Amino acid sequence: MTQTPFLSIVAPCHNEEEGLREFCRRAVAAARSVAGDAFELILVDDGSSDGTWEIISDLAADVPEVLGIRLLRNHGHQLASTAGLAASRGERVLLIDADLQDPPELLLMMMPIMERGADVVYGQRTRREGETWFKLASASLFYRALSRLASVTIPRDTGDFRLMRRRVVDILLAMPERDRFIRGMVSWIGGRQVALPYERDARFAGTTKYPLRKMINFALDAITSFSTTPLRIATWLGVVSAGVAIALLVYTFVRWLEGETVTGWSSIMVAVSVFSAIQLICIGIIGEYLGRLVQESKKRPMFMIETIRRGSEQAELPAVFSEMSASDRRAALDAVFASGEPPRSQKTSRIG
Repeated sequence: MTQTPFLSIVAPCHNEEEGLREFCRRAVAAARSVAGDAFELILVDDGSSDGTWEIISDLAADVPEVLGIRLLRNHGHQLASTAGLAASRGERVLLIDADLQDPPELLLMMMPIMERGADVVYGQRTRREGETWFKLASASLFYRALSRLASVTIPRDTGDFRLMRRRVVDILLAMPERDRFIRGMVSWIGGRQVALPYERDARFAGTTKYPLRKMINFALDAITSFSTTPLRIATWLGVVSAGVAIALLVYTFVRWLEGETVTGWSSIMVAVSVFSAIQLICIGIIGEYLGRLVQESKKRPMFMIETIRRGSEQAELPAVFSEMSASDRRAALDAVFASGEPPRSQKTSRIG
């Protein structure tokens, strides 16, 4: 593993056994069109419960350019992507999902844009096939809310599908936060970032790995990572509540001076309920930020790799691989596959 590839393709996989071979075939074909044999396809098994790892192992044995990584447990899409990026060595790195909603063939259009000076070429969806009206509406609402709240400009209707230069990837990996929102982090890095509009396909096989609960958590991670506006909203809610409370106190005092006091539990209950709700909302907002600070302060490993496979070779990486510098990660990868190239018998691919 001593030769540095020109292109790395990173694909996180979670229960993708039905479409993984087709994804590999198309990704390998696209990579060979732009990089010849100077590429690697990194497939990250994010704690799958089906036969995803077995298929990745077969692909690694059949295709010399495939590198399989198995995480110790399910870490989630963003950390699985980070693990793949940490293992990548290419001067150009394509981050893409393995469900074939983002066509690997768009790499042929992304590469010329990068050759003209772009640091990042990201896919921007103009149409989304196979999505429910609720998914489309909630995604639209999320991106528009995020664009107003975020402290940096995050393009609308984009995912993590993007081609990046090595320097951008290295900066991204140097950012230590655990609750990651990769598309926002890449936008924060800056440089010349160019959109490539495209129509997103329906899933090739299987079902979405982002149910409503994960979508809500993902949105919270995105907002709290790139905006302190909710904290300011909580502050203003407190100021407004205090103003209303003072106004009610003055009104009550004036009515008492006029001898027109009226007793009644309805008004009291309404006032108590409103102010209690506002207080709980503010505490909840503060709690979201505080909880993330607690998680960051623990300094646990960002991800844990169980094994890494290339050809017929299988090895383990150091437990602190996620915390290593770029040069130390490269040295660790070279050390586990010191032979450099897979055996000659494995060089013929059955993928095509």
